[in-house]
Amino acid sequence: MEAYVLLPIQSSQQAEWDTFVANHPQGHLLQSWSWGELKAGPDWHPLRLALRETQTGKIVAGAQVLRRTALHVPLRLGHLAYVPKGPLLDWRTDGASLMRLFLQKLHTFMRAQGALALQIEPNLHADSVEGYVAASLLQVLGFRYIQTVQPARTILLDLKPDEETLLANMKEKWRYNVRLAARKGVEVRAAQSIEELRAWYELLQTTRERDQFGIHTFDYYRKAWEMLVPRQQARLFLAWAEHELLAGIFVSLLGHEAIYLYGASSNARRNLMPNYLLQWEAIRWARQAGADVYDFWGIPASDNADEAMAGVYRFKSGWGGNVVSFVGNYEYVYHPLLTGIAKQALG
Repeated sequence: MEAYVLLPIQSSQQAEWDTFVANHPQGHLLQSWSWGELKAGPDWHPLRLALRETQTGKIVAGAQVLRRTALHVPLRLGHLAYVPKGPLLDWRTDGASLMRLFLQKLHTFMRAQGALALQIEPNLHADSVEGYVAASLLQVLGFRYIQTVQPARTILLDLKPDEETLLANMKEKWRYNVRLAARKGVEVRAAQSIEELRAWYELLQTTRERDQFGIHTFDYYRKAWEMLVPRQQARLFLAWAEHELLAGIFVSLLGHEAIYLYGASSNARRNLMPNYLLQWEAIRWARQAGADVYDFWGIPASDNADEAMAGVYRFKSGWGGNVVSFVGNYEYVYHPLLTGIAKQALG
């Protein structure tokens, strides 16, 4: 009898899966059940796979795989597979051996399912021992480094210090703006209704036009709201002044980590600095809810002032966090010709 077996997670095992993800050192929202359901649609199909000890049934490794096909093409006829912020392995023990075993079984399973290629983008810091081991091993095992899907760099804020220390660690101007917004009457509260979500989306459209970036449809954010908020995995924080909505941020919470996912702000009354108080209240909430890390979710590839998102970087860098880089995205191709055709078809 084999010591380990790779098995799909059934819908009845959702709670077990999310507990595994939330408690794992590399656990991430993008490996949660809710995120898979959020991405599910006509051309995206989530699959959760767990490597279990045969005797005990304990999950020792796992991966949520997002499988993409051309519209209405059955999975078995060919799809591209992607593991965002995974797989999840216990690198504190014999990570390399477990990775080899897990990938061997994953390759066999995905080939049988009709995968043309497999991409994995681990939630590991590039300058960590675990990250170095993973990146080296993946290349030895035939994976090649390709363009990342998730942000290659981000800023992580350590939430373990008390609030006074967090305030002290900010840049002076950031601390001043947090207090200014409160003095000027800005109030922050969590959204309670779809109507408030729709009002925030109108601000998001304004922000898109002002700052020139892409956004999802309203239905996407509504789906995120309906899936994550009731499960206590997210909140939409809104900043108001005299009954006028000025800004809002969508922040997730899973296990030890909160993530600033989406932000929007009005063109009006920006002198009230609502975005600063929003972030501070989200940080306070995350810390009180048990998170020990707040992820500002993506900064430009470099610190150059001429980067397209240099302004975003300046805002995120003022809160006292640390810049980290991830090991990146790696691909193993099963069928080179068909993979090229599929990528062209999917764009």
